[in-house]
Amino acid sequence: MIKIYRKTAMIQAEQFDGSEEMIVQYGVVRERSVYYNGGFDCYIPPRRNSLRLNDWIVTKFSGKYKVISDDVFKQTYAELPVVPVEVAMVIQKYKRKGWDIMRFMYDNWEQYEDYSNWINDNSEIAARAWLDGYQVEES
Repeated sequence: MIKIYRKTAMIQAEQFDGSEEMIVQYGVVRERSVYYNGGFDCYIPPRRNSLRLNDWIVTKFSGKYKVISDDVFKQTYAELPVVPVEVAMVIQKYKRKGWDIMRFMYDNWEQYEDYSNWINDNSEIAARAWLDGYQVEES
């Protein structure tokens, strides 16, 4: 029987904007294009995967880079949700104690009243953070 799977690995990625800063950061090579009159072909060595504006540069765990087109990237990956630092601390605390998502979502939050309101107002974000991981809001 065929089953459907989703990717669960976290990655680091940055959308290529063609800036000189990104060209230097990723060691992008530009060569005169035979296809674009006066234009350039770009790629990241050692592979010659074509790199175009708005493509995504994915940093692998090995430190090497992979280029993914914007449409494929958006179909494959979703950005981790951003939560306040206090909510992140509560998620860590509850998981450390072995408690489940139901307790996290519906527990008595008297000591965290402000963040109880945040979780109630952002329940889908909170659930996604619990299940998939999260980024902590910058202060």
